[in-house]
Amino acid sequence: MGSEPLDRKLAAILYADVAGYSRLTGEDEDTTHRTLSEYLDLITENIEVHRGRVMHYAGDAVLAKFNAVMDALSAAVVIQKDLETRNQDLPDKGKVQFRIGVNLGDVIEDRGDIYGDGVNVAARLENLAEPGGICVSESVRTAIGKKLPLDYESLGKQRVKNIEEPVRAYRAQLKPGAVLPALHGTTSTERQLFREQEIRFCTASDGVRIAYATVGKGPPLIKTANWLNHLEYDWQSPVWRHLLSELAKNHLLIRYDERGNGLSDWDVGDISFEAFVRDLETVVDAVGVDRFALLGISQGCPVSVAYALRHPGRVTHMVLYGGYVRGRHKRGSQEAIEQGQAMQTLVSQGWGQENPAFRQLFTSLFIPGATAEQMQWFNDLQRITTSPENAVRLRHAFNEIDVSSLVSQVTVPTLVLHCRDDAAVPFEEGRQLAKLIPGARFVPLKGQNHLILEQEPAWPRFLAEVRDFLATG
Repeated sequence: MGSEPLDRKLAAILYADVAGYSRLTGEDEDTTHRTLSEYLDLITENIEVHRGRVMHYAGDAVLAKFNAVMDALSAAVVIQKDLETRNQDLPDKGKVQFRIGVNLGDVIEDRGDIYGDGVNVAARLENLAEPGGICVSESVRTAIGKKLPLDYESLGKQRVKNIEEPVRAYRAQLKPGAVLPALHGTTSTERQLFREQEIRFCTASDGVRIAYATVGKGPPLIKTANWLNHLEYDWQSPVWRHLLSELAKNHLLIRYDERGNGLSDWDVGDISFEAFVRDLETVVDAVGVDRFALLGISQGCPVSVAYALRHPGRVTHMVLYGGYVRGRHKRGSQEAIEQGQAMQTLVSQGWGQENPAFRQLFTSLFIPGATAEQMQWFNDLQRITTSPENAVRLRHAFNEIDVSSLVSQVTVPTLVLHCRDDAAVPFEEGRQLAKLIPGARFVPLKGQNHLILEQEPAWPRFLAEVRDFLATG
């Protein structure tokens, strides 16, 4: 029994401890204890909202484990911001400040707790943090990259207790004026579905690794990738999470991130319509489902059409929302071509900037009726989910799509939905898509958003139509 190898797992670890706890209790033990109890409740809530799990409390310290390093660091940032707000109402001597360390490393999980160097490093990083601050390891810094709007200050290599090799450490803090995608609006059902989601990778024929996820139970429904998806962050998104949650209630929902986007490989040679179709084929084969429904949104619609033509016996239903037959450069309009070229220029010059003004253009086109929170989230998602170079290449590939010679050959039962005042894809494109697919049912929706939002009147109609259609034999 003693020779069996220990089960080690890669995890993100958050360790939080009160700065100057002994001094605080010495000055006013009762008040410090009441404040600490309140703050520990707040920290626990933030950990759970960010899909982490508290492993244990040790007096004034909290140890938590996360499956995703971005969740761990996001939780740390939100915790410190929330505690800063709480402390504003307290006298200086009564302020309770935590130091937080975040590490990504191997842990041993046993009897409901975690052990190992991954945990020890997180605890040592906490000691290096300033009161109210966050210190992260190089493994966290590398894994996050530019995916969160944070500034990092290198502390160099640090020799810490009981760790043989020096640890390269960084102070992390939110960039001035930046915000993280809010998770507080998520429901318990949405958080549970995210915890159940399983992310895996498959390899396309040209060697590109495609990230895909499965969640839910029931008849399989595959959502074809569209621009600006992220398998993890979509669950945080006030733009996407309502749709994912509803679809996963009655289906095995299968999603994937487009090449050059999200958790899929960014460094890719081929970004083209043909590559998009092959990636869908790769995901279908990796999941191993024989027959399934397809959901296409935006440019996911023509990709779904091409797949259904190649594999008609595998697709039971096809739902197409906000889609088109022809990309901007193929619509026969000089105005559309000029608009596409102008947007390409804006992307190439402004996508990577911290100032969201350039990205706001796309947000205003995609979701003009969004709330301030939804717009902020979509602005941030654009920067997080792909590089400026890939954004340009993806936009060019979408502009060149033309399936007008294919759609009339579709034999799969199809439902097409489109908002009348869609600012990103003209309503006429959706109407044309339905007109050309034999027997397709067309549902015009009232609204102007390219991505359907939970608060708009069209959402209940969209959901009812999709559910009824997918329930048909």
